Amino acid sequence: MLKKFCLILLLLCFVLCSCQKIEKSNDLLTEIVKRDKLIVGVRTDTAPFGFLNEKGEHDGYDIDLAKRIAKVILDDENKVEYVPVTASNRILKLNSGEVDMLIATMSVTAKRQFVVDFSVPYYIAGQAVMVNSDNQATRLRDFEGKKIIIIFGSTSEGNIGKNIRDVEVMGFKTYKEAFKALKERKADCIVADDTVLMGYAIKDNSVKLLPKRYSEEPYAVALRQGEESKRLMSKVNYIIDNLQQTRQLFRMQEKWGIKE
Repeated sequence: MLKKFCLILLLLCFVLCSCQKIEKSNDLLTEIVKRDKLIVGVRTDTAPFGFLNEKGEHDGYDIDLAKRIAKVILDDENKVEYVPVTASNRILKLNSGEVDMLIATMSVTAKRQFVVDFSVPYYIAGQAVMVNSDNQATRLRDFEGKKIIIIFGSTSEGNIGKNIRDVEVMGFKTYKEAFKALKERKADCIVADDTVLMGYAIKDNSVKLLPKRYSEEPYAVALRQGEESKRLMSKVNYIIDNLQQTRQLFRMQEKWGIKE
């Protein structure tokens, strides 16, 4: 009898523990509040959106947005843990549970919507072409038969295919590597988000951006798909909408020189 009672008790404990685990994983917003920390995947090579400043601290427009979200959810903008991500590994880090969300110059695309959920956009960027200052090209078609640099995991490659044929594509994991390759003349241009390329061009007059934009790229916060993220998504959308309506987004964009 005692053996049977112990077995029932053990089974009951197992069920209760399972329920607690389900409850924890079933609502990410509740988990963040209990943890008292927001974990965000951010870029470190995409100034002025996400970069490391002179003190080695995370800084930029995306970082400011993460702080605003933490302020509303946890009543403290400093309760954020920043996890560096690249264009090629950010979705993996999100879906593996390493981060709660991505605020990482991530464009909304139909393909990505199959694997992550997106908030309402918080910025509209566009694909641009960067060249060395002595390059005489004026448009993307001028690079037919030449080498073009893209960032792995970005939308650049697809946009190139729509606008030009017969090119050799060189891919890099980070903007820093891509910029270095352009400066060393290993390729003829970089095709990437205009706002990120502009951050490099402002600091270095040996490169320039061509005037035309080849796409419209809405940046949004990315969350894991599923029931666990629904309340958090509603909260993030509310925060971004409120920042938009109160013109705080506009002032943040002015601060970083990316006003639309």
